Amino acid sequence: MRMAFINVPVADKEVSKSFYSALGFTPNPQFESDTTACIVVEENIFVLVHEPTRWREFLHSEAAPAGTTAFMVALSAGSRQECDALRAKALAHGGSPYGPAQDLGFMYGTSFRDPDGHVWEVTWMDVPAAAESGGLDQPS
Repeated sequence: MRMAFINVPVADKEVSKSFYSALGFTPNPQFESDTTACIVVEENIFVLVHEPTRWREFLHSEAAPAGTTAFMVALSAGSRQECDALRAKALAHGGSPYGPAQDLGFMYGTSFRDPDGHVWEVTWMDVPAAAESGGLDQPS
């Protein structure tokens, strides 16, 4: 089984820990330091938040400029309601809107930015309906 470790720069690891905890994710103190925190999203998905001094130690190139989108994390959800609920929690705890909800019938997604501006998408898909409809290759 593969594991995913998503490393992100943050202004304040405590703010990030609080935000991700409010989304229902769990901090893992085993992998925490003065400048880094580990958040368990699921059994094999982890977010490592690094304050600026620690973040720079990981880089072999320049960091993405502030105000840009360097990457987007997409998480699956069990329902449309779960997508909306996670976005609502994010907005209620320091996140901000990113884009409008997207509804393709067989697939639904929402998005938000965390307090440091990183983009998160939450998507539900009815896989049999997607296969039946031709999926994402369907003309709009």
